[in-house]
Amino acid sequence: MGEQNVKVEVNGRFIVVTMPSTLFRATYFKSLESPGLMPSDHMTDDFRAAVSRNELLEIAWKAGNAMARELGWLV
Repeated sequence: MGEQNVKVEVNGRFIVVTMPSTLFRATYFKSLESPGLMPSDHMTDDFRAAVSRNELLEIAWKAGNAMARELGWLV
């Protein structure tokens, strides 16, 4: 499973990563005090997903950072 299996959307200052066919959702934001993305408290797990929670988080983190770089939020 890889980044192509997630949907990444920008909602204001938040990057929301979801995985189709699951309830999984991870939200990240760019804080002025931090050089990188910060995870938001808005995360939904789905224990029915075909991959573990840690794998879901790794996939979401990579996809969120890729979007942040594309937006110019990160160098």
